[in-house]
Amino acid sequence: MVELVQEQQDSGVHQHRRRLLEGMAHAVAAKGYPDTTIADIVREAAVSRRTFYEHFNTKAECLIALYVASSHKGLKTLREAIDPSHEWQTQVETALTAYFGSMAESPVLMRTLFIEILGLGAEGLAARRRVNEEIADFILGVVNGPSGHPRKTPLSHDMAMAIVGGINELVLQYIEENKVGRLRELVEPASELVRSVTHAGE
Repeated sequence: MVELVQEQQDSGVHQHRRRLLEGMAHAVAAKGYPDTTIADIVREAAVSRRTFYEHFNTKAECLIALYVASSHKGLKTLREAIDPSHEWQTQVETALTAYFGSMAESPVLMRTLFIEILGLGAEGLAARRRVNEEIADFILGVVNGPSGHPRKTPLSHDMAMAIVGGINELVLQYIEENKVGRLRELVEPASELVRSVTHAGE
């Protein structure tokens, strides 16, 4: 189960929101998003329905919040796997191994976060775009940083976004083929994608 990053103020309103997101994650992992009800969420969170509506207007809004929180946890995993003392290629492979390993632990939740979010309209797509931008910025920091790949010109934001898009498509393919538990197999092709894009600018 994905454990969400605890907010700095773990009391009152912040605690209730965190519990609701964890309740959503547990319910979705057990039943999938379409069959998850608000009653399921509040039961898992051990809060009232009234508390749910103090934080979210709809189930979809709660899903988006869960998507953002889970994505930030994934980004935190990437950042913590980075060791600037190593070559950038090693950093990328280490970070991707940790990233895919974390996702592989929650197959049903990953299916929900990667697929259901696309069906939530403009708001869901906007949340996905914001997360992708953050991951692209992370890639730029690794590749263009002090221990990054020497290039005539720095890796551009657009190319970093292309890397994120390519990796997302690889993940989606594994989700559609019910191979989430084998996501670590994507470390090699994803690393090759990063190397190919970065070497193109030499």
